Parts: sequence; structure tokens; C-alpha cells
Amino acid sequence: MIWKIIHLIAMVTWFSGLFYLPRLFVYHADSKDILSLDRFKIMEHKLYYGITWPSAVMTTLAGMALLHENPLLLHQPWIQVKFVLVLGLWAYHLMCGHYLRAFKQDRAPYTHVFYRWFNEIPVFFLVSIIILAIQKPLLWSIQHAF
Repeated sequence: MIWKIIHLIAMVTWFSGLFYLPRLFVYHADSKDILSLDRFKIMEHKLYYGITWPSAVMTTLAGMALLHENPLLLHQPWIQVKFVLVLGLWAYHLMCGHYLRAFKQDRAPYTHVFYRWFNEIPVFFLVSIIILAIQKPLLWSIQHAF
């Protein structure tokens, strides 16, 4: 039970960082004055390395601990789909790091409009993962009905 609690708390924190960091990118890309640019660099760095990375690692480790406690989950289709979604979420997380480094070097490749759209991507992952986690008994029972 403790691993599930850790997994959920870390997941909420991870998603919080993944929702807020691209929003900072929006404001950063739209800023022109040195004071604001420097402030965004500090905020982005602290959020990514101080909150988002540790939360991502804890979410993943707690998820692995849950699988270790119940290895039969590995045979369920919903968990396999969840793995793919989590891999996609990790890819998004790493892309955030790529953009963070670009901003740090004052060479942001896109405008604030791109980052506004980029900011919406984790919504897909969150909704999909939550639906899978909640609906797993339904998916499992449907598969065994046929």
C-alpha cells in the first residue's frame, strides 16, 4: 500500500512540473528584458531539477516496486499500454530538458505559440493513464469474456 501512495503522490508532483515548466517556457519565449529572462532561467532550472526530475524518478521506482509486489500485472494488457504511455511521458520530460537547456543558452528555437501547444501534451498522457488505471478491471473482464 505504501508504494501505491508514493507512486500517486510522486505522479501528481511530476505532472505538476510537466504542466508548469512549459508554461514558464511560454512566458520566457515572450520576454525581452534581461531581468525577466534571468528569472525564468532560475525558475525553470529549480522546477526541472529540484521537483520534476525527483518526482519522475520516484514515480517510476514506486511503479516498479508495485510491479515487483504483483508481477502478474505484467500480463495484463492495460499495464502494457500504460508502459507505452509512461515511455512517452518520459520522452516529453526529456524534451522539456532539451528546451530548458536551449533557453539557458539564449537560443530558444520556437515562439511562445509553440510552447502553448507543447504545454497541452501532458494532458493526453494524464487522461489516458488515469483512465487505464481506473478502468483496468473493466478492460480485464472484457478480455476474458471473449
